[in-house]
Amino acid sequence: MSPTVFVDTDASADTSSQQRPTVFVDRDGTLNVDQVHGVSIEGLELRPGAAQAMRAWRDAGWRIVVITNQSGIARGKYTELEMHRFHEALQASLGVTFDALYFCPHLPDAGCACRKPAPGMLLQAAREHGIDLRASFMVGDSWLDVEAAEAVGARSVLVPSKPDTLSKRAKRPDHVAEDLAAAAEWMLSQSPAAR
Repeated sequence: MSPTVFVDTDASADTSSQQRPTVFVDRDGTLNVDQVHGVSIEGLELRPGAAQAMRAWRDAGWRIVVITNQSGIARGKYTELEMHRFHEALQASLGVTFDALYFCPHLPDAGCACRKPAPGMLLQAAREHGIDLRASFMVGDSWLDVEAAEAVGARSVLVPSKPDTLSKRAKRPDHVAEDLAAAAEWMLSQSPAAR
């Protein structure tokens, strides 16, 4: 099994412009309510502000890349095909198509370079899409997302899905938002185009 599996869900994804802003978005707990090693389409529930954030980034011309740990595959909880079907349903619910989606199918103790907080998926996305990581943002609900962003010099935004998330680490992310819509508003205000 390859260390990182890439799924391009938009054949017209822009790979030529490094100037196009990019947001890396975690999936479980950020875009959708975490099903804990599950991909039930019937159980799909969006997190507050998720659809609004995706539309705001898309309307602003940002590249949207989803970065997600999916150890449920290695645990035998679901197949890659079932995960892909979940992603199709998620995009339909959000009303936005991702420019790209990267996932790590490995267990936490596999020692791979792709599972967050390791930066492998972000580095691969940068290579394949000409992304300037230092001009990009990573948003998620976990310190795994914050640390992955720090590893590549991207700005990090934490949208906690659990009350104790902020108390788990001494180092703070670049910004903390109450939901994804607020995160998108802050990110858009920080982009060079907004200045």
